[in-house]
Amino acid sequence: MKFIIAIIKPFKLDEVRDALADIGVSGMTVSEVKGFGRQKGQTEIYRGAEYSTYMVPKVKIEIAASDALAQHAVETIQQIANTEAIGDGKIFVLDLASATRIRTGETGEMAL
Repeated sequence: MKFIIAIIKPFKLDEVRDALADIGVSGMTVSEVKGFGRQKGQTEIYRGAEYSTYMVPKVKIEIAASDALAQHAVETIQQIANTEAIGDGKIFVLDLASATRIRTGETGEMAL
């Protein structure tokens, strides 16, 4: 099993969610986060005054997936979230040692 963490631009969330559902991803956790990468924040104008923000709003998606589905999920996120602009985000894939469904006690891929 794999644990996929994707950091994407907020306006891409609905498209990514729909595309992942289409390939068989049955659930995900979504969090609103802030951070920065190479772009080092951004400059905005608010009520005529310019100011810099060092943390850019992003969305973090977390998915537990079977080994068979994980690579397809990563490819889907990369294709759909890509705007070809700096700050599109990152995708991290980690090995998932265990999963347990609380309600039934199922473990492993059956818990996904």
